[in-house]
Amino acid sequence: MNNLHDVWRIRFIHYINELQKYMKYVFTGHLAIVFVFVLGAGGYQYSEWLKSAPTDFPATWLVSIVIGLLLAYSPPTTLIREPDQVYLLPLESKLMSYMKKALAWSFWSQIFLVLLPLVVAIPLLTQVGQVKPMTIGMVLITIVLLKFWNGQIEFAFQWANSGKRIWGDRSIRALISISTIIATFTLVPFYLVLLIFPIGFYSLWIKQVKGQPFPYEHFVKMEQNRMLRFYRFANYFTDVPHVRGSIHRRPWMDVMYRLIPFQEGNAQNYLVFRTFVRTDDTFYLWLRLTALSAIGAAFIGIPVVVMIFVGALAFASAIQIKQALSSSSEFRMDMLYPLDESARKKAVLKLVRVVQVLQAIIVLIAVLLTGVEQGILYALPLIVVVVSEITLRMSK
Repeated sequence: MNNLHDVWRIRFIHYINELQKYMKYVFTGHLAIVFVFVLGAGGYQYSEWLKSAPTDFPATWLVSIVIGLLLAYSPPTTLIREPDQVYLLPLESKLMSYMKKALAWSFWSQIFLVLLPLVVAIPLLTQVGQVKPMTIGMVLITIVLLKFWNGQIEFAFQWANSGKRIWGDRSIRALISISTIIATFTLVPFYLVLLIFPIGFYSLWIKQVKGQPFPYEHFVKMEQNRMLRFYRFANYFTDVPHVRGSIHRRPWMDVMYRLIPFQEGNAQNYLVFRTFVRTDDTFYLWLRLTALSAIGAAFIGIPVVVMIFVGALAFASAIQIKQALSSSSEFRMDMLYPLDESARKKAVLKLVRVVQVLQAIIVLIAVLLTGVEQGILYALPLIVVVVSEITLRMSK
């Protein structure tokens, strides 16, 4: 296939289909309801805080730093694959026609991530920072230009250095982006001299790329890692055949194994617990959802919203851990021993109940530490336990 435009088009269609294939399992009905309630609660608390926000709050600096850091992280989405090291090599002189498509998609797919904080911060900027609408419009244009600039520079740097010292480059671009946004907010002519740095930095790295062969291996690895991160995320919601979870020993938890008595009837209890602790996907999934539950219990001040939020995360924890530990179809050594077929199922249910009680205790501690006044919030641990138990009984 000699036309690189067709190559990009076919790969882009396949990429979008792959995203749609798994995203439909991620954004299900119950998750959408949680998002609506969380966003509503967050918006309400944000508006209430704005009414009493101090007049000297550094709104422009906060917005500039947050957006500047987001701008600096602009990895290109090239959709390069391993066979391209052979099949696209004869067309390397025309490769930039393919890369222009890739960089355009990278820009448009990432731009909303940096514009969203600005949109959210508009009430803060206008009410607290006293920023005029015209200035916000100029900042928006500056952010769009900086996003394009960061994307081009990161691509050139990745090409010239095969990704080595990329975080050093991102740190420099973050400082330049923050300074440029602050200069636009202040509209002081002296600060506009800072615009020289983005132009000079861009010219430097564009020259570095000229004459260098395209590092196929590096960009192939980047694409593989990027898609692997997506598959790992989707694997929390549905079974993804591309994902094989990594395993680590976690020696600091070895003492926990002693809680299971050394008896013949506890073989599956021990194996299931060990699987849960050592499997990264399952263990960190529970850890993240528990942390989110604790944070929500501590900072969401609307009782109905926080109860729905904590209940939804308890449901997600229970159902996903149960499915992850029960759906293994691979051969295990315990299959050779004369153990009751239902022993593993009972062990999984027992483990899920234990970790969900632990989640309830952590939520209770978060509520107690923040000194929440509403007594109804002390029912949150009970909600975690009840929702988890109902989930275990109702699910297959």
